[in-house]
Amino acid sequence: MDELKKLEEFKKIVEGSDNIVFFGGAGVSTESNIPDFRSASGLYSTSQKTSYPPEVMLSHSFFIKHPEEFYEFYKSKMVYRDAKPNAAHIALAKLEEQGKLKAVITQNIDGLHQAAGSKNVLELHGSIHRNYCMKCGEHYDLDYVMDSKELVPKCEKCGGIVRPDVVLYEESLDMDVLYKSIHYVSNADVLIVGGTSLVVYPAAGLVDYYKGGKLILINKTSTPYDYKANIVIHDSIGKVLSYVVG
Repeated sequence: MDELKKLEEFKKIVEGSDNIVFFGGAGVSTESNIPDFRSASGLYSTSQKTSYPPEVMLSHSFFIKHPEEFYEFYKSKMVYRDAKPNAAHIALAKLEEQGKLKAVITQNIDGLHQAAGSKNVLELHGSIHRNYCMKCGEHYDLDYVMDSKELVPKCEKCGGIVRPDVVLYEESLDMDVLYKSIHYVSNADVLIVGGTSLVVYPAAGLVDYYKGGKLILINKTSTPYDYKANIVIHDSIGKVLSYVVG
């Protein structure tokens, strides 16, 4: 099937369903100029000048032992305050508004789906926009963390360290968010997977819970799940979703 036929088939599937779930990864946000992790221009490839690999610097144990170095890396490499929703985010928000899309499940922490207008967003890896004191639990927004005079932000109430509500390496996913995601995927009529290499578990394993026969994969490179998909499109996710949603 050529690309245009795939797009038309995809469009028909979307038009005929009101129970669609979208599951996305870093590739959804690269079109908002936020680097992904594993591509040639991704975070893992461009962070070789640091003393430690990104996986180490973004781990729970590193954060506890070296909060200054963690925050130096986090603030410069993980937070993009000027990023705006792209065509993919906007198309998905439109699909939800039409009553077709039931949930967005994302591995991203940038909050761009909500910025585009999506309401039911399940953030598997947390969000840079939520931060809390590790000592008393007081909540803080992103500006508080980024504009803190100290490199490591401290709680105004008790002086404890404020950390981002993101899932670091060595930490478990929020089980409530994971179970909700499984519920939506397993009950979906159509599952659209986009911008993810589907190699990071347990998130990638969500696809295994899909029981339907309308699995669409949109990613610039091949994934281990391509053989399971009904339609595979290797193209810009923003371009594809804009065409399909209209």
